[in-house]
Amino acid sequence: MEFCDDCGSMMKAVDGVWECGSCGFTKPKGDAAQYTVTDSQEATEIIESSEETSLPETDAFCPECGNDRAYWYMQQIRSADESETRFFICTECEYKWREDDN
Repeated sequence: MEFCDDCGSMMKAVDGVWECGSCGFTKPKGDAAQYTVTDSQEATEIIESSEETSLPETDAFCPECGNDRAYWYMQQIRSADESETRFFICTECEYKWREDDN
């Protein structure tokens, strides 16, 4: 994502250049290698599960293997005025499922 140097609006990539839809300012599109992810930015939204995890555990029935324990976390995936979605990861088979409020 790139922002206009003149007016600050978000620019669009058009044929190898960045073009501002508001004021018409253009500049060459840089190499993808020049963009970096800092420590404060997340490179991914995916939460990987492993043998050692900091996620809390709870009693939850795994629909895949029948285990009765799972790690869990909550994530806002719909509009802000709706409740969060609960995600579970089985402690045995690492099957992942979600539970929505209906």
